[in-house]
Amino acid sequence: MKARGKEQRAKSKGQKIKNKDFILCALCSVLCAFCFGGCGYTIHGKASLPFDSIQIGKIENITVEPKLQDRLHEALTEEFLKQGIAVYPDAGYKLIGTINKFELLILSEKSDVAEEYEVLIKGDFKLIDPSGNIKEFKNIGSPFIVSFSGPGPLDELIASKELASEKAVRDMAMEIVAILMYPVRK
Repeated sequence: MKARGKEQRAKSKGQKIKNKDFILCALCSVLCAFCFGGCGYTIHGKASLPFDSIQIGKIENITVEPKLQDRLHEALTEEFLKQGIAVYPDAGYKLIGTINKFELLILSEKSDVAEEYEVLIKGDFKLIDPSGNIKEFKNIGSPFIVSFSGPGPLDELIASKELASEKAVRDMAMEIVAILMYPVRK
């Protein structure tokens, strides 16, 4: 009789442990759902994208820096393809834009000689949907500070500027694609 009582207590104790584990697991799941659900992060599948193909129309460059429009067109094409969005000349959605600002800003100087520069690039873009509706995106640029060092021979300075300019254009393309793919971004 005592053995049976011990077995029942052991089973009851084991059941309590299982119940505690289940409750603890459920509580952790609910807390995780609240944390991740309330933080603003969402998972976007390809089906939730506003379009699956796009046309990159005219990119106009009104700055004094040559060939920015060609670089941006190439960077946009690469970025759309990375995101699984095809680029076709006859796609329903069309992106057009104007690069209206390209500046080299001095970040630091020593003895009145610039030592470090920042590349600043900005533009205005429009997305035209198949119905002809237009969404405008103003003052879009690289969301990051793109800088390069300046002291040294002139050819090294020009090469560094070109590399930094290329990075700024690629960052700008990433920002444009992100704004188009995730409309909640401003």
